[in-house]
Amino acid sequence: MDTYSILREFADSWMLLALFLFFIGVIVWVFRPGSRKTYDDTANIPFRNETKPAQADRVTKET
Repeated sequence: MDTYSILREFADSWMLLALFLFFIGVIVWVFRPGSRKTYDDTANIPFRNETKPAQADRVTKET
């Protein structure tokens, strides 16, 4: 067998299974209990300073 055929067989079988399991793992990680607070906080980053500008001391000044 040449190298292409071996790699093609591997990609069609085991790598497909590995990537599917990785995908399922990511879905489980995102929807795990207790992660809602983290994702809600991240989702609201653009709206944190909606009513007034950010504090001047929070902005890093270049020296």
